[in-house]
Amino acid sequence: MDAQPVSYPDARKTNHIDTYHGVKVHDPYRWLENLDSEETAAWIRAENRLTRSWLQKFPEREKIRKRLTELWNYERYSVPYKMAGRYFFSRNDGLQNQAVVYTLHKLSDEPAVLIDPNKLSKDGTVALKGSAVSPDGRYYAYAIAEAGSDWTEWHVRNIDTRKDLDDRLEWVKFSGVSWTADSQGFYYSRYDAPEGGDKLKEVNYFPKLYFHRLGDSQEKDQLIYHRPDHRDWSFSGIATEDGKYLLIEVGRGTEDKNLLYYQDLAHPGKGIQPVIEDWQASYEYLGNQGSRFWFLSNDHAPRGRIVEIDLEHPERKHWKEMMAESKDTIETASMVNNSFIVTYLHDAWHKILVQPVEGKAWELKLPGIGSAGGFYGRQNDRETFYSWTSFNTPARIYHLDLDTGKSTLFKQPAVRFNPDDYITRQVFYRSKDGTRIPMFITHKKGLKLHGDNPTLLYGYGGFNISLTPYFSVSNLVWMETGGVYAVPSLRGGGEYGKAWHEAGTKTHKQNVFDDFIAAAEWLVDNKYTSPAHLGISGGSNGGLLVAATLLQRPDLFAAAVPAVGVLDMLRFNKFTIGWAWESDYGSPDNEAEFRALYAYSPYHNVKAGVNYPATLVMTADHDDRVYPAHSFKFTAALQAAQAGPAPILIRIETRAGHGAGTPTRKRIEEAADKLAFLRYFLK
Repeated sequence: MDAQPVSYPDARKTNHIDTYHGVKVHDPYRWLENLDSEETAAWIRAENRLTRSWLQKFPEREKIRKRLTELWNYERYSVPYKMAGRYFFSRNDGLQNQAVVYTLHKLSDEPAVLIDPNKLSKDGTVALKGSAVSPDGRYYAYAIAEAGSDWTEWHVRNIDTRKDLDDRLEWVKFSGVSWTADSQGFYYSRYDAPEGGDKLKEVNYFPKLYFHRLGDSQEKDQLIYHRPDHRDWSFSGIATEDGKYLLIEVGRGTEDKNLLYYQDLAHPGKGIQPVIEDWQASYEYLGNQGSRFWFLSNDHAPRGRIVEIDLEHPERKHWKEMMAESKDTIETASMVNNSFIVTYLHDAWHKILVQPVEGKAWELKLPGIGSAGGFYGRQNDRETFYSWTSFNTPARIYHLDLDTGKSTLFKQPAVRFNPDDYITRQVFYRSKDGTRIPMFITHKKGLKLHGDNPTLLYGYGGFNISLTPYFSVSNLVWMETGGVYAVPSLRGGGEYGKAWHEAGTKTHKQNVFDDFIAAAEWLVDNKYTSPAHLGISGGSNGGLLVAATLLQRPDLFAAAVPAVGVLDMLRFNKFTIGWAWESDYGSPDNEAEFRALYAYSPYHNVKAGVNYPATLVMTADHDDRVYPAHSFKFTAALQAAQAGPAPILIRIETRAGHGAGTPTRKRIEEAADKLAFLRYFLK
C-alpha cells in the first residue's frame, strides 16, 4: 500500500448548521445533496477518476473478473408456480443481463418464452420488478423498472399471443397487483405523480388503492381506499380466490404491524368494514374458506402463530388458533392444498412444516443446513415447488407432491466448482451485553487457524430481516483463494422473533454494532484472522452497520465496504421513502431518538486525525431507495478526516439503483472491484 496520504478531490466545506433539540449540528457537505448541480457533477467525476486509478493498482482484478465471469455462467431458475394449467418460471442461461420468463403446460414440455426483458433496453438496465398471472391463465401483468429504480410501470400481456394490451399504469412503487377471480381486472396501489418532477429525490407519501379494469386507461381506474388523514399509511388490496372478498392490508412504513379492512364484493354498498383497527401486531393473509380467514400473525406470539378470524365475528374472543407459537420463529407461510406450509427459523436456518387445516402435520426433510423458499400455489393446488440453497450449494429446485409428501429434483445447476471442497459451521459467541449470537463461517476444508487468513465479515441487522445461508458466486471466488466468509445473525434481524428485532431498533440500535464488533473479536480471538486481514461488508442498512462499525473500531479492521448505506441519520427521512424507516431507526424529531441517532450517525461521527481502514463506499446514481447523497457526504467527510495512508474511495455505478434488477455484467464488474479491493488490503 502507498505510504503517502492520498490526495483527494476538493470538496468544499460550508458553515451550514441545523439545530435539533437545542443541539447545533454541522452539515458541511449539504451541497452534495443536489445531484443536479455542476459542482456535485464535477466532484463525482473527480472521485471516479481517483477510484479508477486505484482499481488499476490491484493486480488480481482481471484474474478475479475472469473467474467471476466463468462461475457466473450457469443456469439459474426461479421457483415455478402454476396457474390455470400453465407453469411459469424465469431462467437465466448464465450471463444474460436479465432472466427470461417462460411458460409451459407440462413439465416435460419445451419451455416457451413469455417475455425477455433483455430486449427492453440496449444496455440491459430495464428489469422485471413484479408479475401476476390472471386466474384464467390468459393474461400476464408485469412491472418494469428502469436503471434500478423503485418506480415501476405495469403492463399486461396476452399469454397466448405474446402481445401487450394497451394497459399502462404509472407511478407505482412497492406494490404488486391482485387479480379479481373473474380475471377482468386487478387491485394495486400508486402515488400521485411527483409535483416537482424529481422522482429520484421527492418524499413519497399518500399512496392510494385503485381497481384497474382490463382495457381501461389509468385515468378511469376506480379509487377504492385512501386515507388523506394519514400520509404514512400504505395499502395492499388482496382479492380472494373465491371472488367474494377484497381484503385491505394497511401498513405504516416498515413497521411490523398492520391494520385489516375488507369489502364484501357481493354487497359493495356496505362499504369498507374493519377487522383489525389497532396497531398491535402483524397479520399476513394466507387463505380463507368463506368468511373464515387465516393469518400468520405475531399477535400475542413474538415468534409467530397462525390464527383464524371469522369476518362475521371478528372479535378476539371468537379467534381460533390453528398453529401455536413454538420455540422457532416462523419466517414465512403459505397455503397450498388446504395446508399451511410454514418455514421456521431454527438458529437462522430453515425447517419446513406442513399442517393441513384438517389433519396431521408433517415435516418436509431438507438436504441440510440451508435456506428454502417458494411454496407458491393456490389453496386447492396439490403440488408446489421450492428451492434449497446453502453457502456452498447453488439453488436447487424441487417439485413437491403434497398428497404423497414426495420431493423430486426439478432443476439443479451445474457450476464449475466442487461444493465438497468447502465447509460451513455455525458457532455461537457473546456480544458486549452477554447476548448469545449465532454466526455462520464458511471456507475451504483444511483451513489452518494461524490468525492471518483474509476474512470477510458480512452483516445486516435490521428491519426484521433474517440472514440465512445462501449461495453467492462472489463469495465463492473469495473463498477459492483462501478467504473466510462469516455471517453473524445480528439483533435487529428476525432470526429469533419480535424481541430480537426490537432489541436492535431505535434507542437500542447500538446493540447491532456491538454484536458485529463482538463477531470480529471472536474471529480474531479464535485465530481465524487478525485485524490486518479482516474486512467488513454490508449493503443498505448493512452499509450503515459497516460505516458505524469502522468509525467505532477503526483498529479492528483493515478494509471496509459500505454499500448503498443509510449514513446521514438526521436526514434519512427527508428523501423518497426514507421516512418509512423511522419504525426501525426512530425519528430525529423525537429528542431521545435524536440523541441515539446522533451518537452513531456515520456522517456525524467521523473524527479528524484517525487512521481509518481502507474504505470503498459503493452507491449508484439512480438509487431512489437510499438517496446517493448519503454516500457522497460520508465519503467527503471521511476523506477530509483520514490521517493514515489507506485510501477512502467511492464507486458510483451509473444507470443502476439500490441493487434489484442490476444487469449481470454490472454485477460482475462491481464484484470484481470489491473483491480486488479486499484482496489487496487484506492479504
